[in-house]
Amino acid sequence: MVAGSAAAPLPRPHIRESFGDRVFLICVTAFLTIILLVVLYPLIYVISSSFSSGQAVTTGKVWLLPVEPTLHGYRTAFAYPQILRGFQNSVIYTAFGTLINVVMTILIAYPLSRRDFYGRKVIMMGLVFTMMFYGGLIPTYLTVRAVGILNTRLAMVVPQALAVWQVIIARTFFQSTIADELVEAADIDGCSDVGFVWSVVLPLSKPIIAVLVLLYAVGHWNAYFDALVYLHQTDLFPLQIILRNVLILNDATRATMRASEEIAREGLIDILKYAVIVIASVPVMILYPFAQKHFVKGVMIGSLKG
Repeated sequence: MVAGSAAAPLPRPHIRESFGDRVFLICVTAFLTIILLVVLYPLIYVISSSFSSGQAVTTGKVWLLPVEPTLHGYRTAFAYPQILRGFQNSVIYTAFGTLINVVMTILIAYPLSRRDFYGRKVIMMGLVFTMMFYGGLIPTYLTVRAVGILNTRLAMVVPQALAVWQVIIARTFFQSTIADELVEAADIDGCSDVGFVWSVVLPLSKPIIAVLVLLYAVGHWNAYFDALVYLHQTDLFPLQIILRNVLILNDATRATMRASEEIAREGLIDILKYAVIVIASVPVMILYPFAQKHFVKGVMIGSLKG
């Protein structure tokens, strides 16, 4: 053997699958394929219907691909200021609400993760208690009204400023990621607690921050019940309220739009529903790919370790 020459890699042993293993894999693949089709078909149908003509959707001609492709549904949706205003409100509620949620979660989860924090078990028990016992809708409404934020944008952000489940995930992540040696080294260097969180904790917590951003953002974007309870002014309604009116009440053209007779006459109410559904789903679909690589890592560390 020549000195310095690299040894040839050994061939990997071939593991022969038994007949039972093959049958099991075939059954699992078939089952997962069926689940994929069940989940994927409604999405394809909604998108295809949003790009089809109103007559094709009404008569049931659309079942997979768009029929008589057109952008009339989207032009109709964006032609009315109520939908655009609802989209703008949803972006505002999601952006500011998620920012407040993430900041509040980190501020309470990190101290609870430190073993030298006095009273952390009592505080944690109090937080978990709120997961099992809820004050109720009426006391919450009275509190929001007493504070003076009823029928304001703050009503969509402040009552949901913190989620206990996310606090538990973040606390577990900090316990398993931020070692005590880092805290001791920072104390020796004279670093303050705020400086340590900003310079050490946050850079090491990108996975869990991505998880928190995605969970909170999706929750704010899809929230509509709080708007039904706390908001009475139409200009403050999020997009989900508009979507609810289109899908459930079936009178969005009368309640939030003008020229309803024209829309009904042109048969656009059906494709308008699907167009609004797609418009409401696109932001979340755009956000998820950017947070996906951190999302899986953060959830696994935050939920399994510790």
